[in-house]
Amino acid sequence: MLDAVPATRPSPGLAVRCTRVLLSPWSRFSLLVAVLVAAATAMLLLEPQRLVTSGRIGELSGGATAVVLFGLAYGVCTVAFVPRPLLNLAAGALFGAQAGLAAALGGTVLGAGISFLLGRVLGQDALRTLVRGRWLRAADGQLSRHGFRSMLALRLFPGVPFAAANYCAAVSRMSYPAFLVATGLGSIPNTAAYVVAGSEASSPTSPAFLAAMGFIVLTGAGAMVVAWRRRHRLGG
Repeated sequence: MLDAVPATRPSPGLAVRCTRVLLSPWSRFSLLVAVLVAAATAMLLLEPQRLVTSGRIGELSGGATAVVLFGLAYGVCTVAFVPRPLLNLAAGALFGAQAGLAAALGGTVLGAGISFLLGRVLGQDALRTLVRGRWLRAADGQLSRHGFRSMLALRLFPGVPFAAANYCAAVSRMSYPAFLVATGLGSIPNTAAYVVAGSEASSPTSPAFLAAMGFIVLTGAGAMVVAWRRRHRLGG
């Protein structure tokens, strides 16, 4: 009686193997790094923030359309690592306190949402394998279990860079809606302070300008205190 010869599975074709390699976590992470490097290079060479801060958007179209265009450009610029304080000051100087705040907050949420999606789709699977050390595990656990509350605190006390907070949240298990809502609500006070300062820049002795600058200094000092206490607690 002849023994049955086990059937051999056909080896996957070249196209299938290439697809697996391209969709692997580290390939996607490499693409994320390339995108971020390209964005940073574009900011340094092309200086896209000049389009936003120079008022050219307002010249292209007035009223609500200019505010919307500014918000879109703001979001793209934050993904390219343009500092948000500069954009917030420009929003206030170009559109005043109310319209400038709407444009700046819209751009903030847009830029954060794009960065979060990039980090979640391209980087999460690879970067989660690198979560080592006490600080990294604590940050990952905090964002994964208490994402909304933690992100709200990070935005209210801007001690962590905007882009870093976006990608840390993306690598964690925090939900996308909670991230966007926490970013929008938590960014209101600090963004409003910069926008008001920009709208009152021509009157640096006005009560509104002084109050806005005082708030910026106080929140900055508060962020330093919170960061120091967190570091002391984790190190103890």
